[in-house]
Amino acid sequence: MTEIRKLYEDKGMKKTLFKRLVPFVLVLFLLSLSGCGSRQEETADDPGNVEKIVEEMAVDYGSYGVEANERIDTLLKSLSEADRSAGTRWEKIMELWRSPELGQPLHYDILPDGLPDTDELCIVVLGFQLNPDGSMREELVERLTVALGSAEKYPRSYIVCTGGGTAAENESASEAGEMAKWLIGHGIEKGRVIVEDHSITTAQNAIFTYDILTSLYPSVKKLAIVSSDYHIATGELLFKAESILRASSPGNEKLEVIANAAWKAPSGSLSAMFQAGALIELFGDIETAFAIYYDNYDIHALPPLH
Repeated sequence: MTEIRKLYEDKGMKKTLFKRLVPFVLVLFLLSLSGCGSRQEETADDPGNVEKIVEEMAVDYGSYGVEANERIDTLLKSLSEADRSAGTRWEKIMELWRSPELGQPLHYDILPDGLPDTDELCIVVLGFQLNPDGSMREELVERLTVALGSAEKYPRSYIVCTGGGTAAENESASEAGEMAKWLIGHGIEKGRVIVEDHSITTAQNAIFTYDILTSLYPSVKKLAIVSSDYHIATGELLFKAESILRASSPGNEKLEVIANAAWKAPSGSLSAMFQAGALIELFGDIETAFAIYYDNYDIHALPPLH
């Protein structure tokens, strides 16, 4: 899914999307109370301190990049002292985020050779904001064209379409629903197509897709991300991070991102600070995440880097 600001280019979208978001946030909250679908973290002595450390790590790297490495290493040590499991998980996430290999190599137009041609593989197609009437924009159709060729190359794989309702004038339309119709209309067997139509952010794409695959499609172990080229690294980061956070213990992740296929977009970018907000959203601090998405986050609320 494109950067959150693009979702709200139409002023009328903001209230509509937040109304749609609230029920699903509530569901996740209730699930966490019941112990279902929750991240399997060891209990920290001070959960609030853990949240502050994670937020500071994400914002420091999102703002300063490699200049913040020394600070991040110190924060990771503090996090491990507060919660050993959380420290181990976030050490893996920060290693992934800081790696120059994130999202590389990019495979344009179709998935690479050598992936498992079984129902172990699931192609995850990330959505893009719909037109006000609910029709798909050109960028989403281009992503689907890449997904179609990849699905034909690996005919035993599943395909997840992700994205909720982002059509300002058509509440019945969802990105995933329109994507699924397009794929089926172009010859993909209906039973292979999985619809995740509740999300409005890339972080939610990862959260809800993880829930669907691990609960309903236990054969799936490997993921391949399909999106625009500028979005691949963010998608890989968030889907890998979600699996790390949701593992029963560090190192026992249920889903692994192993490949990508990208449409070469004429423009577009996602900042490291946007990625920071998305990681904070995965952690569960939705208020801070959306403050970052809207450029309302005050970085001066955290200690200066130097």
